[in-house]
Amino acid sequence: MACIGCASFASFALAPSAFAASAGGCQLQGTANFSPGLNSSSQPFTYNFGGALSGCQSSEAGAPASGAVAAGQTLAEQVKNSITGATDTVTYQEPVPTGNGGCASSTTSGSALVTWADGTSTVLSYSTTGALAAVNLSGSVAASMTLTAVNPPAGDPTTFTIATNRFAGDSAGGALLFQPPEPTACNTPAGATTAGISGGVSLNG
Repeated sequence: MACIGCASFASFALAPSAFAASAGGCQLQGTANFSPGLNSSSQPFTYNFGGALSGCQSSEAGAPASGAVAAGQTLAEQVKNSITGATDTVTYQEPVPTGNGGCASSTTSGSALVTWADGTSTVLSYSTTGALAAVNLSGSVAASMTLTAVNPPAGDPTTFTIATNRFAGDSAGGALLFQPPEPTACNTPAGATTAGISGGVSLNG
């Protein structure tokens, strides 16, 4: 059905996410960014992720065939200023996923937001475990995601909440291939700071 992905990273592959209504799946193409970069050492890290979902198939009639997924990124939202009454465009930060490990193995957890082609939203709470090029993800659709404003003007809301209105109650699972632009990055002190992501994800209600 629908899906979504994002995760940590191991030797070059990492975690994803998924969404669906009843049953289905999507193809995911995206990019993840890690801080600090992942190398041969085990250490705490944070990351963000963004990607496109395509070719989605679902047992739910009328479900979108495509969408976009993001975790740990910023969104521009229009909100009303309580002081001036004006409509302001404010930047809000999604919760930033966290992980522990390195290229050989890792675990992560976080929340991801899927925005479907029809404008509906799905929030996924997930965790991942991975080793080398294989990563397993487990998760479930959450009721909502609360974002935090980045330097908002006085009077603008300091938080912004996006509610799930598609695929509520579903569970998710998936596996993706993470490929750093430089295959030897894991062997350097700076580590792999970015990786392309491709693969499939699925979800069941």
